[in-house]
Amino acid sequence: MSVLIAPADLQTAMASEPMVVIDTRDPDVYAQGHLPGAVNLREIFTYLATSDPDGIEGLKEKFAETFGAAGLSGKETAVLYEDAMNTGFGQSCRGYFILSYLGYPKIKVLHGGYQAWLAAGLSTSTEAVTPVPATFPTHTAADVMVDKDAMLAAVKSGGATLLDVRDVDEWIGVSSSPYGPDFCPRKGRIPSARWIEWYRLMKPGADGPVFKSGSEVLAECLTVGITPDTPVIVYCFKGARASNTFLVLKEAGIKNVKIYFGSWNEWSRDPSLPIEEGFPRMAGAAYAEAA
Repeated sequence: MSVLIAPADLQTAMASEPMVVIDTRDPDVYAQGHLPGAVNLREIFTYLATSDPDGIEGLKEKFAETFGAAGLSGKETAVLYEDAMNTGFGQSCRGYFILSYLGYPKIKVLHGGYQAWLAAGLSTSTEAVTPVPATFPTHTAADVMVDKDAMLAAVKSGGATLLDVRDVDEWIGVSSSPYGPDFCPRKGRIPSARWIEWYRLMKPGADGPVFKSGSEVLAECLTVGITPDTPVIVYCFKGARASNTFLVLKEAGIKNVKIYFGSWNEWSRDPSLPIEEGFPRMAGAAYAEAA
């Protein structure tokens, strides 16, 4: 069953099913208008995670508390949205990934985001919502995340395809992040990574950007040697664009997809970890083994 839900389908479901709708945008934007009943959780986007044991435990504790305070008990479907699929760096999908990692059973992402909701002519609200807190369910973490040690092992062994989905200036080492060229101490990419800029997996829709169809996504993946059976580890800067890609790859039928959630923000700050700098090799040489 698809994780993505269209605005009209969400409106119908909101009237008949227990749901917690989560707006991941800035609080001031949320205040100007949001889906009726939606709670605002900006931390989904802003929280930075590291992949060491303390970092992972901190992430689990933080979001069990945050999602519980938002009213998620395991009985409700969590529905996440951002402004549009290409404007929030994948922040609604980051929420989906975190909930998936925590083992939450029912998650949806509003396809097209708030702009698609508006385009469908559906009602909005400016009323701030005070959620009824719940006890967030405890589950074994899902096997969808790798730490920097596992990422380094994959670099050395080639046991998985490493997929960099950052913007082009980050990929070629002009900038260290989407927040400024020198936000991180090093520029470049993780050795052996292949690259699909996250925008490439979306296309214009009648109501704004939407994910490409499964066959279109698989065609894009084939350009870097990825098939439905290829083990893939996705990274970006802090896991948001990677989460956007994680969701669309899973929807397209890529069977084994994980995220290095610490991503470039963590990797670049550890001088013991290898990086590639300068302009990457031509695609033909880089992916010859996959041909």
